[in-house]
Amino acid sequence: MTNEDSKMIKSCGNIFKDLGFDNVEAENLHIRSLLMLEIERYIKQQGLTQFEAAKRLGITPPRVASLLSGKLDSFTIDTLVNMLVRVGSRVDVVIQLQKAA
Repeated sequence: MTNEDSKMIKSCGNIFKDLGFDNVEAENLHIRSLLMLEIERYIKQQGLTQFEAAKRLGITPPRVASLLSGKLDSFTIDTLVNMLVRVGSRVDVVIQLQKAA
């Protein structure tokens, strides 16, 4: 592929929408990915092994491995929020109403 073949498209701010997911699924995936990134950041900042992270998060080491490999479909928003709260994080929710399309 040459530069002439490629075309740059500006993102709408949610990669999942850009990839063609419907609005509901795209928002859900986006929120889960943000929560997972925060948990991953915590694990790295603390220098935890998967076993240590599992104990702190209240899950099994294989679930930590799934989380660190970005398996979004393995975790609900509830589960991810619970893990963050277990390690002392506060999760705030901001809702922005958008104009109907």
